[in-house]
Amino acid sequence: MATIQQVTQLSVAGQTTSDESSQTANEVIKPDIWKKLRGGFFLVLGYLLSPLCWWNDLLFNLPIAYGFGYMCSLFSPKLLIPCSIIGYWLSNVVGILLMQLGSVDVFQNEHKERNRKKELFTGLVSSTVFTLVIILLIQFKILDTPVLFSNG
Repeated sequence: MATIQQVTQLSVAGQTTSDESSQTANEVIKPDIWKKLRGGFFLVLGYLLSPLCWWNDLLFNLPIAYGFGYMCSLFSPKLLIPCSIIGYWLSNVVGILLMQLGSVDVFQNEHKERNRKKELFTGLVSSTVFTLVIILLIQFKILDTPVLFSNG
């Protein structure tokens, strides 16, 4: 009789430990899935805002840039065009930063501490270098741009 009680206690104890281990596995998996989903969302949103997406300007970047320019033009009407250009550049920079943030969440499997300041600095530098390269390609007439403001 005592052996039956011991076996019953062992089987019950074994069930609780397997339940506990499955709970801890679920607790580990859930944040990982949410992290990957969040990273995927940021990656897609960043791609849509970044200059890597060729069709995004008409749907995303130009309305954002115009809205930013319009908000600035409430202070001075002369700020519409310069602030629209700045807003366009900022929307592209934010897109690249979101892609970088999302790709780290999606593709990095190991859990290590992240240096947000370093990531932000690296993203800003890479975005600025990309912008400068495009400006140089336009200045040296390697890339052709449409004439937006013709004088006659």
